Amino acid sequence: MDKQQKAKHKKKLLDLRENILDKVKNIQKEYLNKSPQEASGNLSGYSFHLADLASDNFEREVLLGLAENERSMLIEIDMALNRLKERDFGKCSDCGKQIRSKRLLALPYALMCITCQEEADKNSKQG
Repeated sequence: MDKQQKAKHKKKLLDLRENILDKVKNIQKEYLNKSPQEASGNLSGYSFHLADLASDNFEREVLLGLAENERSMLIEIDMALNRLKERDFGKCSDCGKQIRSKRLLALPYALMCITCQEEADKNSKQG
């Protein structure tokens, strides 16, 4: 992989990282740093209807799950940026072959080539 390609992948990874950080910050700001009353807009001292409370709790759980997924993706992106520095970027972690450029453009933090990823997915579904 030449310098121009590496720079292109690095920029894509950094842009993706920044986008995800913004999403996580927004989730924290808008929902997770607020009490259930603040999040629902009910600032009175009166109790909630149980269905409303359950719905709000479910929404918070979904947002927590989304934030956790985004954080996991940040870790994968940081690992890909490290592989760029170490000159291992674009090599399949399983077979060692070069990952196709199209795959890296679609999924810049990919660890495996399509063939190895499909095999890993198949094995994880079986066991």
